[in-house]
Amino acid sequence: MQGFLVIDVDYLRIGGCILLIAYLYGMNKEAQIKALLEKKILIIDGAMGTMIQRYKLEEADYRGERFKDWHTDVKGNNDLLCLTQPHIIKEIHKQYLAAGANILETNTFNSQVISMADYDMQPLSYEINVAAARIAKEAVAEFVADNNLDGAEHFVAGAIGPMNKTLSLSPDVNNPGYRAVTFDEVADAYYEQIKGLADGGVDILLVETIFDTLNAKAAIYAINKYFRDTKLKLPVMISGTITDASGRTLSGQTLEAFYISVMHANPVSIGLNCALGAEQMRPHIEELAQISACYVSAYPNAGLPNAMGEYDESPEHTAHVISEWAKEGWVNMVGGCCGTTPEHIAAIAKAMKKFEARKLPEMVNA
Repeated sequence: MQGFLVIDVDYLRIGGCILLIAYLYGMNKEAQIKALLEKKILIIDGAMGTMIQRYKLEEADYRGERFKDWHTDVKGNNDLLCLTQPHIIKEIHKQYLAAGANILETNTFNSQVISMADYDMQPLSYEINVAAARIAKEAVAEFVADNNLDGAEHFVAGAIGPMNKTLSLSPDVNNPGYRAVTFDEVADAYYEQIKGLADGGVDILLVETIFDTLNAKAAIYAINKYFRDTKLKLPVMISGTITDASGRTLSGQTLEAFYISVMHANPVSIGLNCALGAEQMRPHIEELAQISACYVSAYPNAGLPNAMGEYDESPEHTAHVISEWAKEGWVNMVGGCCGTTPEHIAAIAKAMKKFEARKLPEMVNA
């Protein structure tokens, strides 16, 4: 019995060390990011979908060899490319790194079981998240090695999208009280995604394109539960979406209400992305900069879509508008969303070198 007891104690000691290392790793990443944010404006990458469209992939390309006999169409499932065309995803990441991005987002915008149900690929969710995180980490490692950098200014953010079902709105106009999904189902789906991203080695968890704050709350709940379960702690970024000139999210919250609703997550940053171009986003970034006790991020679309659903705004124009935000001292992290490319990110990164980052309110530093 004594021998078994010694082994058990050793096992617990080793396990405790592993948990401590994981916790300190996350804390170190957060401290590292915050130290950089005090020095300069960090650059987030641009659109993944826009870049994937440049490859003009067909159904067979999405399927690859592994899914050549899959029973449903899978073209358009961009996250699946992490398994079937990982070299393409890595190439895109490297293009954004070369353009000046400090933060890469994983190709996992829809990689949870609820959204993957569109393709009947729910069992692949965890695997896709792990693969996506590893691809992005490999892209950073290779870029850093090729350019003789120390890697201290490059991070991988696990992208956690809004999913295709909402907790605040009914999909049935004749039954306003109906919901297609429950809070627990959304939280469980996000928990599995978060586990995959963390197991793949992401440095940050990014809850983004939030149009329904209740969905975001489920994601935050899942993040905190995962942290409690694993004793891991990673920096969290949150980015909402203002859908129109009303200054509200799709589920009806004002920007200030949204901010108050998610601040309990103690994020490194709160920001806005998608739906609007930089010009339309400007008043909302100004408001957010005035109320936010944490760092502010912003990655707008390349203007508004044209009649064909495409984006025409030039990199120079996007960079010019974002420069106005930086000049006013409103932002800490900037990049691009729909329609933006490495050319947009390069123009933004070049422009940001002239400006200092937004300073946190004094009450936070006190």
